[in-house]
Amino acid sequence: MWYLVAGLLFGVLLGLNVPWKIPSILARYLAVSLLAGIDTSLGGLRASLEGEFDTVIFVSGFIGNTVLAAAFVYLGDVLGIELYLAAVVALGVRIFNNLGVIRRHYIRSQTDKKTALRKVSSGES
Repeated sequence: MWYLVAGLLFGVLLGLNVPWKIPSILARYLAVSLLAGIDTSLGGLRASLEGEFDTVIFVSGFIGNTVLAAAFVYLGDVLGIELYLAAVVALGVRIFNNLGVIRRHYIRSQTDKKTALRKVSSGES
């Protein structure tokens, strides 16, 4: 677990200290792909909490979702419509849905622990 935190800290420090700029023409592609990556990551966390995580499914979903999201932006650019907004809305709904499930899981596990402690302390079985 510690290597995950170390990798995250290293990535944040590297990102803050390396001067780079995204060309404005690529900003929408990156933004929608980033949302797709966040959605897939939260979906992986949700699957892990539910005991259904599979690395192959996660990696293929991560790559597939980010590429597909960027493809939607490109298709919208070619057609001259703001198709990326549909991807933003859909991914936003999925992100908040996954966050809700994760939040409920942690709240339920905490309340179950408190209930079990009360039963033990009161002598119930």
